[in-house]
Amino acid sequence: MQMDTPQYPSPLSKEQIRALPVFQNLSTDRILVIQTLDQCQIIQAELASIQVFGFDTESKPTFKVGEKSTGPHLIQLATANQAYLFQVSPEILAFLKPILENEQQLKVGFGLKNDAHIFRAKDIQPNAMIDLSKSFASFGYRSQVGTQTAIALLFQRYFAKSKKVSTSNWSVKNLSPQQINYAAADAYAALLCFEQLYQQQLLTTQLLQQIRRILQGLADKA
Repeated sequence: MQMDTPQYPSPLSKEQIRALPVFQNLSTDRILVIQTLDQCQIIQAELASIQVFGFDTESKPTFKVGEKSTGPHLIQLATANQAYLFQVSPEILAFLKPILENEQQLKVGFGLKNDAHIFRAKDIQPNAMIDLSKSFASFGYRSQVGTQTAIALLFQRYFAKSKKVSTSNWSVKNLSPQQINYAAADAYAALLCFEQLYQQQLLTTQLLQQIRRILQGLADKA
């Protein structure tokens, strides 16, 4: 997806965002739902070769005061051509641990602070996680930006976010088509945003330095 010339002044209103053409997600044949360790092992070499992942997680929501989340129940990784949706089990989480901890595989997304906290509680020390939320100062946004606003700013597209789907039960054995599409889109959109922000040099100096160190480390290994 190419970045167009922004058509609207910042900040965008909800009405302006909804009026944009709809964001095009990956097609269903490019979304892989992974439920078993056998499926993980089939794509292990493929995943190891990927330098940058769009990243997100989903958890079954909690509604009671003091109730602790048992998530994440779904971990999403995406490239420009494929989304991988991992339905979390102890075995799958153990499989993903080396990717999450890998200092030379970028995981890019929005609002990742809570994800990092959850993983640390599960004895996973996430590395190379790039939070894009505060990378939109050049558009006039000083506070955090979510995926929907980011897609509108960078691509002039409407990224629909369904509250009904986002607050659905992500721990079910068989995800609905709506859940699958929603989860894949979040990780895929994050990757597209990262690519544009990086190519246009719109990321913060701190993030750019961090990313360049990681990429230089990969180049030195090659």
